Amino acid sequence: MKLRTPGLSMVAVVGLLALPACKKEEAPVPAATAPAAATPPTQQAVPPAPNAGAGTGEAAAAAPAGNGVVKGSVSFTGTAPVMADLAPSADPACDGRPEKEQSVLVKDGKLQNVLVRVRGTVAGAPPAPSTPVVVDQSKCTYVPRVQGAVAGQQVVFKNSDGTLHNVRGVVGARPVFNVAQPPLGAPIQKPLPGDAEVLRLKCDVHPWMTAYVVSNPNPYFTTTADDGTFTLTGLPAGTYTLEAWHETLGTKTAEVTVKDGAPVDAAFTFAATDAPAKP
Repeated sequence: MKLRTPGLSMVAVVGLLALPACKKEEAPVPAATAPAAATPPTQQAVPPAPNAGAGTGEAAAAAPAGNGVVKGSVSFTGTAPVMADLAPSADPACDGRPEKEQSVLVKDGKLQNVLVRVRGTVAGAPPAPSTPVVVDQSKCTYVPRVQGAVAGQQVVFKNSDGTLHNVRGVVGARPVFNVAQPPLGAPIQKPLPGDAEVLRLKCDVHPWMTAYVVSNPNPYFTTTADDGTFTLTGLPAGTYTLEAWHETLGTKTAEVTVKDGAPVDAAFTFAATDAPAKP
C-alpha cells in the first residue's frame, strides 16, 4: 500500500542515547527499516497547533459534506495469536506501559486498531484540515497506535514522558525523517510523505514503540475501538469501496451504497491466516 528554532546538537543527542538506562533497551534495527544513522536526528520545535491535543485527522475534524453514515464492526476468527512479552524496562518513565506486544489486539472476537476508510476521492469532500494529526509519547508508548490523516496534513509529535525519545519515520524500507525529543520537549511538526500511504513510526531508544499514520485522499476514515466497532459520518450519498487496514493482517474491502439519513451497516472479518500487511 501507499500510503528543525534551535534544538539539540548531534553530540548531545548521541550522548543522551548512550545513557546506561537506555542502553539496556536498545535493540538492533532490522535491515528492513534501515539504520537510524542513515538519517541523522534533527529537532524542529513548533508552537502547539490549535486543538493539537484533540485532533486525530479523522472525519470528525472536518465539516461533513453529506448526511450518510456507515457503522459496523471488525471481527477476528480463529485463535488469536499470543502477544510476546516486552523486554523489561529500567526507565522509570516507562512505568505503566503495556507488558505485551500490541500488534494484534482481540477482545471477545473483535479486532482493535483497524483503520476503516473510504478509498479514493470523494466529490464534494471537505479539504484537508489545517490542524495536524497528533502522535503523543506517553509511558513509552505511541498514542494512538493507528490513526488516519488526510493527504496534505501535517503530523505533530509530542513527548509527554520525562525521558528521551526519538521518532524515526519509515515508509517501507526508506527512512523519511529522524527527530529527537528531550524529556517533556517541545512538540515537533513534520509533513506526511506525499508519495506513500503508510508512515511507520519507531523509537530507537525504546525499540518496542511502534505506530502508524495512514494517509487518505478524503477525510472519511476512523480506527476501530476496543470492541472492534467503527462509525463513519458525513458521507455524501453514493456507492463507495470501504477498506479495513490492519498493520499485520492486511486489508479487507466491501462495497456500500450510502443514502442521506439512512445508516448503512458494514462488517469485516480477519483471521490469523491472513497475509501480513506490508509495512
